[in-house]
Amino acid sequence: MEVKMSMATSAPISTKQQGGFDLVAFAAILVTILFWASSFVVIRICLGPLTPIELATARYVAAGVIALVYLVIYRPMPEKRDFVRLSVAAVLFIAAYAVLLNTGEQTVAAGPASFIINTMPVFTALIATFALGERFGRWGWAGTAVSFGGVALIAVASDDGFKLDPNAVLILGAALCSAIASVLQKPLLGRLPALAVTAWILLIGSVPLVPAVPATIQALAAAPAEVNWGVAYLVIFPTAIGYLTWAIALKRLTAARASNFLYGVPPVATLIGFVWLGETPTALGAIGGVMAILGVLVVNVMRKR
Repeated sequence: MEVKMSMATSAPISTKQQGGFDLVAFAAILVTILFWASSFVVIRICLGPLTPIELATARYVAAGVIALVYLVIYRPMPEKRDFVRLSVAAVLFIAAYAVLLNTGEQTVAAGPASFIINTMPVFTALIATFALGERFGRWGWAGTAVSFGGVALIAVASDDGFKLDPNAVLILGAALCSAIASVLQKPLLGRLPALAVTAWILLIGSVPLVPAVPATIQALAAAPAEVNWGVAYLVIFPTAIGYLTWAIALKRLTAARASNFLYGVPPVATLIGFVWLGETPTALGAIGGVMAILGVLVVNVMRKR
């Protein structure tokens, strides 16, 4: 990949990034977890009336328009050397991720989908170790193992079971795209504000989806009101706000450490599914949720010792 040579030029890691408590980063992570967890349920509601590409287009092209307005007003311009990195990260983080996840969720339920996506911190830690020179340490890997074991346990304990069908593999591909994009995004956040990076990623990442706009408009016009409200929710909360808070967290923490907080997404998604759709987790799944959260605590509390 052409951007590989510039991966080593990461922004200096602050004391807070090395292990101290950062209230702003913690608050940003909590917002990200809540909104991204809810998106799995909303995507399931919207699929059917909308195809995977139409849903991705409705969600991200609308967010891209909002980002364009911001960029026209404030004009935060990245350096020329950053455009290749920014473009690759944007396409992976937006177009590729959305189409793969939406296609996968046609047959994979919201809960198991969130568990598969949660392999992203493992991919991120591995890539960041080699690409950014980040030190993860034995506590980091121990916490990752506990959390990943919990995620696997929840997936096996779901009502429908865990079937490694092609759609599940597509969701795994979405997790890999997200991990690569997060590592590519990290150095940019040392040179640009988080809001500017988020806006550029939303704008550039939505461009490959533009050809599907006419079909998407027709599909939205024929869809039930519930679907249109669901799309509006996805645009505003998991996308515009969720991507911004994730960029803020990624700016203030190492890529591996920030991504490990995302192990909280599956338990929260399970809770939302229970409240919203009446999905009851199994006892084994509840144990897996505790393991996922425990792993995050190991990474972020014990590792710094």
